[in-house]
Amino acid sequence: MRTRTLLTLTAALAAFTLPAIAPASAADNVLTTGSAAGDAVAEQAEVTASLASGTTATLYSSATGTTGITCTTSQFTATVDSNPTAPGTASESLTAHTFSNCTSNNVGVTGVTSVTVNNLAYTTTVASDGTVTVSPGTSGAIQTTVVLRTLLGTVTCVYQATNGTLAGTAANTDNSIQFTNQQFTRSSGSSLCPSSGYWTAKYAPVTTGGSAVYVN
Repeated sequence: MRTRTLLTLTAALAAFTLPAIAPASAADNVLTTGSAAGDAVAEQAEVTASLASGTTATLYSSATGTTGITCTTSQFTATVDSNPTAPGTASESLTAHTFSNCTSNNVGVTGVTSVTVNNLAYTTTVASDGTVTVSPGTSGAIQTTVVLRTLLGTVTCVYQATNGTLAGTAANTDNSIQFTNQQFTRSSGSSLCPSSGYWTAKYAPVTTGGSAVYVN
């Protein structure tokens, strides 16, 4: 009778504890797909996102102003280089970052011919606390070339990240990455372009293989 009681107690404890263990093992990595408790995003997987619905990417001449360049279309693509156990920091290579359908309300500017991100790929890290950091790769500084049509003709201006890196925040509520007022400094080009640019953009949802990416 005592043996039967012990066996029954052991079985009951196993039935109680096993369900609690299973969810914890499903979200072991910093980046998961489908849900926070989903499968780990595989190394070398492609991660992509476009601007969040109803938002624009802006490069304004001041942090509090509304004068500058506005783009209604933007997209990035990155490749996952490492996705360690959480808590930790995943790393990615930002291989493509595009902007299109851009306009400008700068005085004397009649249109935007192109906004091109240079020196890709960039190194990107995503930490468990949601901190996103974009750093230069082996090709050079974080840099963007802007070509504008003006009353005096076409001008080209080159901007580089003032602090050398860009800082963003990832959020699981809408699988987004937000960049706010990231400062760029004009390194060359016409004075018709502002000396500084403050870049703001929100990308959502971030996906891989059609499934949302979560940060743990």
